[in-house]
Amino acid sequence: MTFLLYGAYGYTGELVAREAVDRGLDPILAGRDGDALRELGRELRCSVREFGLAIPETVADSVRDVEAVLNCAGPFAATAAPLVDACLEAGTDYLDVTGEFGVFAELADRGDEAAAAGTTLLPGVGFDVVPTDCLAARLVERLPDATSLALGFDADGAVSRGTARTAIRGLGEGTVVREGDRLIRLPIASRTREIDFGRGTRSAMAVPWGDVVTAAHTTGVSDVTVYAALHPRLVRLIRLSRPFGPVLGTRPIRYLLDRVVSARVDGPSAAERAKNRVFVWGEARTTNGETAVARLETPDPYDLTVGASLAAVKRVRAGDAPDGFTTPASAFGAGFVDVVDGVEWADG
Repeated sequence: MTFLLYGAYGYTGELVAREAVDRGLDPILAGRDGDALRELGRELRCSVREFGLAIPETVADSVRDVEAVLNCAGPFAATAAPLVDACLEAGTDYLDVTGEFGVFAELADRGDEAAAAGTTLLPGVGFDVVPTDCLAARLVERLPDATSLALGFDADGAVSRGTARTAIRGLGEGTVVREGDRLIRLPIASRTREIDFGRGTRSAMAVPWGDVVTAAHTTGVSDVTVYAALHPRLVRLIRLSRPFGPVLGTRPIRYLLDRVVSARVDGPSAAERAKNRVFVWGEARTTNGETAVARLETPDPYDLTVGASLAAVKRVRAGDAPDGFTTPASAFGAGFVDVVDGVEWADG
């Protein structure tokens, strides 16, 4: 199986590259930093391919001879479009591990174009959004008349440099929910609720998670909100910060924070990841008030991303995914998350 791993020397990309080699796969390691690529390529004994994303012809030529591209280079708002353009031109399948709702929306709009090219577009094959997408599909299987979905997660642990940089890009932009099949932007911390994720009730705040696009595609449900567990004091602090949102979202502030992240954030160690568990919750509801609730528990988000992304690449190349835009649960079913060791379901 030949696939190209873009962003292979980043925190997530390197985890994926090492696991791919351990599984006997031979990924082509790619990205724009030639020195980092060659160092990792020598260690893993993998081919490397150095290219940036500014010149469309170069990108297309770089992906033309591979079966699939797995993009692990965030922020994906900057990297997805040029790689998708190249994949559509070359007839190469595209996957990524984004959680950025805007990227999902953009790729969903290109579904017909991808189908005509005979190409699969499958973003979100990591922690963002495999567990929540599979949970949404399971809930609607149980409650087919559902008209709204609430999804959420309660996670501990550190984040990588790429994840932190993606979060910085969203400063000052509030949150996003889906209502009546439209994406609605709300002030940050304006929608909260108490949720029992499976280890006790926690305060949770609506966040602009990718499921506001993917869960609707997977299930056909028109209203979707995604919550993240936060300490009540942090929710209050976020509300107090609202007047500063426009300032936090300015380019100079984002640039300064990005510099701090680049210098100081690495990502959790293997020992830290081994201790982490994530509790995922979902609720489907009908117009007459009937509800269904389900929960699942997963390993650390980065470890889940490694296992799920490699399984998705394998299944796409086996022809298990349709051409055009699709989601993990749409392509592979609600049980796809079970490809990762350590996932545990709990209904009710």
